[in-house]
Amino acid sequence: MGSKKIIVIGGGAAGFFAAINCKLLHPNYNVRIIEKTTKLLSKVLVSGGGRCNVTHACFDNSQLVKNYPRGEKELLQVFSKFSVTDTIDWFKNQDISLKTENDGRMFPASNSSETIANCFLGMAKKLNIEIITQCEVLKIIKGNDFEVQTSKNNYNADAIIAAMGGHNKKIAYQFISDLGHKIIDPIPSLFTINLPNESIKKELQGVAVKQAKVSIENTKYFYEGPLLITHWGLSGPAVLKLSAFAAPYFFETNYKNNIKINWTGNLKLNEIVERLMEEKNSSSRSLIYNTPLFDLPKRIWEFLLHKTEINNTINWPNISNTQINKLANQLYNDTYKMEGKTTFKEEFVTAGGVDLKEVNFKTLESKLIKDLFFCGEVLNIDGITGGFNFQAAWSTSFICATSL
Repeated sequence: MGSKKIIVIGGGAAGFFAAINCKLLHPNYNVRIIEKTTKLLSKVLVSGGGRCNVTHACFDNSQLVKNYPRGEKELLQVFSKFSVTDTIDWFKNQDISLKTENDGRMFPASNSSETIANCFLGMAKKLNIEIITQCEVLKIIKGNDFEVQTSKNNYNADAIIAAMGGHNKKIAYQFISDLGHKIIDPIPSLFTINLPNESIKKELQGVAVKQAKVSIENTKYFYEGPLLITHWGLSGPAVLKLSAFAAPYFFETNYKNNIKINWTGNLKLNEIVERLMEEKNSSSRSLIYNTPLFDLPKRIWEFLLHKTEINNTINWPNISNTQINKLANQLYNDTYKMEGKTTFKEEFVTAGGVDLKEVNFKTLESKLIKDLFFCGEVLNIDGITGGFNFQAAWSTSFICATSL
């Protein structure tokens, strides 16, 4: 095939993966990455606390797609073409082995995100991919080919891969909407819950629970998993995953909701009462304050006992049935007033972007404009925390490269 000029807009994970695979598959193509800022691969470098959560060890695509609040149906055919196994093999071919942690998250064996960033930068250099930074795309004009007008120069391209990532303002997608594409308003996903007027954040900052159920009062939204109490309020996997699936609802309610916590995980109220009664009727004469149940840290156990006004001198045989019911309700239905959110570190993720109905997911090409492709978070696709957003980036980027 003859040489083609390819412009990739965006110097992040999806942009680099698309550009590199495009060049590997089509060595005679001229591939150029245009990045608005001075930073390349910024989210790769901060992901996973600087370790880069490359993907997740979920090898059943029908289960994998359930980790995406938006894009589940479309990603099923995407992952059938480039799966988690393909991701592992791709990095293995670049002499990067991945390790799996107990929760399924996968990281480079080096435990350093620089391993991934240096791999991409090194391959781009070796493959003669031109990288232009501090170059903002202002307008794209489609004729026989594309004219890309930027803050530096005008560039011509036979095909464009839009990989600008997620943004919190619709104006960041202006040159895409000017071409006729519908942009779903971006809203935050993956954030922590602020509890500015609740004492729990002051008294229990830094305490974590292995398994709790976090839900929004009077809604169907809930998630179970580890919970962390911070100086802002609530964080940890259970909260971050809830924020992703309930992102539109949180946005519509201006992040003011009653948040309910079942500190026992998924136990029902009657099961909690039964467990407390078992302890009351046992031969133990231990002080209630000294015997935390349900695998709860002692500080949280004491905090909840204090909220239910159970005296720290009462032992199990002397607790009344009324107090047991009150404690069970506190464990099952502990409620806090949410007022605002905080972006999860620098790993912000947005729901919103290019309307999925306008994209052919066999090729990732625009249904409206020939030779315009989309990959990564520029699409209205987002995953929960745990490596899922990167997996979507690798898979959509690879398909863009193979479809050119």
